[in-house]
Amino acid sequence: MEYAPGISQIATLLADPKRSAMIWALMDGTARPSDELALLAGLSTASAGAHLARLASGGLLKQEARGRKRFFRLAAPEVGAAVEALASASLVRADQISRSVAHPLPPLPLRRVGVCCDHLGGEMAMELYQRLLGAGWIEQQESGLGVTSIGVARFAERGIYIPALAHRKVETVCVCPETNDIGLHLGGALGAGLLQLFMQMGWLRATEDFGQLQVSSSGQREISKIASAA
Repeated sequence: MEYAPGISQIATLLADPKRSAMIWALMDGTARPSDELALLAGLSTASAGAHLARLASGGLLKQEARGRKRFFRLAAPEVGAAVEALASASLVRADQISRSVAHPLPPLPLRRVGVCCDHLGGEMAMELYQRLLGAGWIEQQESGLGVTSIGVARFAERGIYIPALAHRKVETVCVCPETNDIGLHLGGALGAGLLQLFMQMGWLRATEDFGQLQVSSSGQREISKIASAA
C-alpha cells in the first residue's frame, strides 16, 4: 500500500472544539501562555494544559518555557494554512446545509430578521445589541465600542473567540454605520460571527427574498436568551 499522510491523526486533534479554538487563537503567529489560551477556550488551566500537550505531541504546536510559564505557538506556517482551509470548508458546508433543509421552518415575521451587509439586521439585531450593552458584554469606550472581559468569556462559551476575530481585516466590534433605517446594531467581525453562528445552528436560514432571513421557533427562543437577564 502506498504511503498516505496521517490526516486522520491531525483531524482527531482538531475535532475537539476547545483544541481548535486554542489553535485559532494562535493563527496570527504569536506565542501565547497556556493560562491565556485556557481563558480563551473556557477551560481550567489543568484541562487546557492536557489539550495543549496533545497538540504539541501531535506536531501542531511548539512549546516554549519562559520562566514559570509555558508559551505555545503554531509549529509551522503550514499548520495555519491547513486550519484556514478547514475554516473555509466549514463555511461552504454550513451554507450547503442551510440551503438543503428538507422541511420548511415555521414562518415568522421576516421584518424582524434581516441581513445588513454581512451581519444581522432588523429588530432582532437591535434588541440583541441593547441586551449586550445592558448585560455588560459590550461597552462604549474612548476608542469606540469594545468587548468587556465578561463578554469575552460569554462569547467564548458560545464558540466565538474575540482574540481570534481581532486577526481579521475588519473592526472586531463596532456599531454598524448603516443605522438610518435599521437602528443601532452590531457590525464588524463580531456581528458577522454571530450571524454565522445563528446560521450554523439552524436558527436562521436564507429566503428567496434578498436581505431577509427566516427564523425557527427554537432560533427565536435561543437568540432571545443571549445576554438576557432571565
